[in-house]
Amino acid sequence: MSGTLSTAAPFGSAAHLSCRECGHTTDLGPTFACEECFGPLEISYDFGTVTREQIEAGPASIWRYAPLLPVPADVATRPTTNPGWTRLVRATNLGRELGLTNLHVKDDSGNPTHSFKDRVVAIAVQAAHAFGYTTLSCSSTGNLAGAVGAAAARAGLDSCVFIPSDLEKEKIVVASVYGGRLIAIDGTYDEVNRFCSELIGDELGEKWGFVNVNLRPYYAEGSKTLAYEIAEQLGWRLPEQIVVPVASGSQLTKIDKGFRELVKLGLVEDTPYKVIGAQGSGCAPVSQAYKDGIDVIRPVRQPDTIAKSLAIGNPADGPYVLDIARRSGGTVEDVTDDEIRAAVKQLARTEGIFAETAGGVTVGVLKKLADAGRLDPEALTVVINSGDGLKTLDAVSDCGPTATIKPSLDAFRATL
Repeated sequence: MSGTLSTAAPFGSAAHLSCRECGHTTDLGPTFACEECFGPLEISYDFGTVTREQIEAGPASIWRYAPLLPVPADVATRPTTNPGWTRLVRATNLGRELGLTNLHVKDDSGNPTHSFKDRVVAIAVQAAHAFGYTTLSCSSTGNLAGAVGAAAARAGLDSCVFIPSDLEKEKIVVASVYGGRLIAIDGTYDEVNRFCSELIGDELGEKWGFVNVNLRPYYAEGSKTLAYEIAEQLGWRLPEQIVVPVASGSQLTKIDKGFRELVKLGLVEDTPYKVIGAQGSGCAPVSQAYKDGIDVIRPVRQPDTIAKSLAIGNPADGPYVLDIARRSGGTVEDVTDDEIRAAVKQLARTEGIFAETAGGVTVGVLKKLADAGRLDPEALTVVINSGDGLKTLDAVSDCGPTATIKPSLDAFRATL
């Protein structure tokens, strides 16, 4: 599907699209596959001078990093959900239990629709406007659907999102409340995604911007802002170890890209960092490939994990996750449903952060590696919580009153 680039909405320092496989370049446009080798495209930039002071003077949102993103210079004045600048929590209590002395949690549950997806969608909306699209769409494991609905409503666009029919009820409600069309499909996420790819080539999808398909090169850049914020909030330093959830793998690859851009621009010192990918054992194709020492991702046809937001059986960026984990000296690991549930509760109990199951995956992997002595206990470590536990309540459905009593002191005393 083609679109026309609006000269009234330039993409900042973005210069062109580059193929991640063969390096072929093409003009900025609503395309996601290389015309030479069909490899995935990403945005390359011609950055000017960007200073810490310039960034720090910006708004408390991802738009403080506008010079590093494919967005117009006046983006902060436009109607957006203004995501980002979420808290970085020094996790002293959790670190004490895990034997990690310098642990932080990047808590992205504080975004407008309570997940990191608000970051990527905010970038995609600007691209949709530039290409003249009138409907914002996506295939989603839940969080993206809500982020698209909210961002479209704010930007004055129509929305139509597609989800597997077995998603958590809370995420279905969040996805539908913004008034757009929500279509549930009986099938896995990968089947929903294939359907959306077919819709792009049909007249029904004319003037539609699919954030994670034909707008994907722009959309994916939003995850870089996690890297920018982490570095700035650490006092313009890179972490030494970072644990990132892996669904499609895009978030992990763009965090790495963001760190490398900061180094290139001289905004942070070029210090080594290990990137660790985290998956649920019921859908862990990247973790399995890493353990097997192979480069090919074998798809999981029927994902079976409570971390449904990570249940992508054929992750598009899986091979690049492997490359980054190996290059950085990190790893890719997975945890069971029971370990995910325990990690959600441990993070809540120790730091007062109620994570969705994807956060349980990252904290669970953090614990698994720490217990096995596979982490440096004194290294500056960041673990990402990408969403709010109120969206995955079934995972902790065993939580409830510690006692039910009559309204009397004697009854209460008996519970102590």
